[in-house]
Amino acid sequence: MVLANLIIILIVGGIIAWLSEHISEHLPKWIAVWSLIFALFPLRSTLFGIVFDQDSNRQSPWIIDEISPWIPRFNINFHLALDGLSLLLVLLTLSMGLIAVMAAWKEIKQRTGFFYFNLLWSLAGVVGVFLALDLFLFFVFWEVMLVPIYLLIAIWGYENKRYAAMKFFLFTQAGGLLMLLSISALVLIHYQQTGILTFDYLVLLNHQLPEQAAYWVMLGFFIVFAIKLPIVPFHNWLPDAHTQAPTAVSVILAAVLLKTGGYGLIRIVLPLFPEASFEIAPYVMAIASLSIIYGALMAFSQQDLKRLVAYSSVSHMGFVLLGCYAMTSQAWHGAVLQMLAHGVSTSALFALVGAIQYRYHTRDLYKLGGLWQTIPKLSAVGLFFVVASLGMPGLGNFVAEFLVLLGSFTTYPKLTIVAASGLILAAIYSLAIAQKTFFGPLKLGQANDLERREIVMMISMALLLVWMGLHPQPLIDLTQQTFDQLPQLIRSSNPLALGVHQ
Repeated sequence: MVLANLIIILIVGGIIAWLSEHISEHLPKWIAVWSLIFALFPLRSTLFGIVFDQDSNRQSPWIIDEISPWIPRFNINFHLALDGLSLLLVLLTLSMGLIAVMAAWKEIKQRTGFFYFNLLWSLAGVVGVFLALDLFLFFVFWEVMLVPIYLLIAIWGYENKRYAAMKFFLFTQAGGLLMLLSISALVLIHYQQTGILTFDYLVLLNHQLPEQAAYWVMLGFFIVFAIKLPIVPFHNWLPDAHTQAPTAVSVILAAVLLKTGGYGLIRIVLPLFPEASFEIAPYVMAIASLSIIYGALMAFSQQDLKRLVAYSSVSHMGFVLLGCYAMTSQAWHGAVLQMLAHGVSTSALFALVGAIQYRYHTRDLYKLGGLWQTIPKLSAVGLFFVVASLGMPGLGNFVAEFLVLLGSFTTYPKLTIVAASGLILAAIYSLAIAQKTFFGPLKLGQANDLERREIVMMISMALLLVWMGLHPQPLIDLTQQTFDQLPQLIRSSNPLALGVHQ
């Protein structure tokens, strides 16, 4: 059970990290590091086969497919599977988990074992979401990842941590309840029509619901994933959660937790409800355009540097929603690349904000300024990721946004033009970050520049963005079979949904 072992390593690693805090306060973070590294071991043969193109003739999109009985009475199975899409997101989760641990290295000094326990368990839940092909199991992992994040914010957050943690929990728990209702409705309707009780994704994928029922069930799933993405007007929890969360938790939120929303749209909503999704596509595209512009305007108006980056996430994730509902293969690939590039670039920005706060004990843009004079390495790296965030050609964010806009323009040109205006606003608030933080007169005193650990962390993320920007084709190839497997109903409804290779 390769995929089960991946999740077990993270769960067991979290328990060992918690127990080890009685031995040494430094031991839990090393256990967390090695747990994340060892979690890659079950995938080593899969990665080896992909790198050396050994799976090029594979007909099925599923690279690994594991199933074992779990609750036979209700035909619920422990069904885990890995395709190109979930592989990319699992690798993003584990790599950004390492970044989160490194970001917390000196910031977290109390109850370190319990901190890394919650961090690893939240990552285990996220990995489970990306791998689960039984909808009940998907729901279980969806809930598993929420409670640890709540505790991480409520215990190790900043001034208004309890308010932010409760707000996060209420929004996401409401979404979880709606997901359970949607799954139950989907399964019961299938049972009434076929006499087969199943939660298996692959079985439900081949069954077409009545039009009205499909619309309402789809809407339930859509709201759940829109909350997590998050999209206006369901975004309200995100700025507070990011602002009050410790740096490592902000990295996890930006890098992987938001991506579960985009993944849910691509994996569940579009394939299971293709006709209903196509019907609401123009309205969703309008909402996505609104989120892009609203997030950018709110980012520009922020005084708190961390809150600014949080609102920029609302804007960037609007491109993911735009790409999902453009109903073209180019836009779908762009949405996936946007999830990956945003996960790296925004995590780097949150890590840099945390580094500035650790040194100067403030995130106020009006108190910062002239940091290039005192910490030039941090400022140079910060300028790189600011430029990456606004979509500089040659970096991953540019390729992602270009593919999304290219694919969207063929189907909804007017809405795409409106959404593209968000790129201008992104340039404005991104340059405002650079000007107010790194340039101008020095307002604060001297501070230590980036340490070796932080330099390694930043360079690794920078290289990832450069690679995604200069050579994105391997990532596109990995997800090609996933999108080829989307039901023909979408393609027949939209003849422009052609592959990138065509």
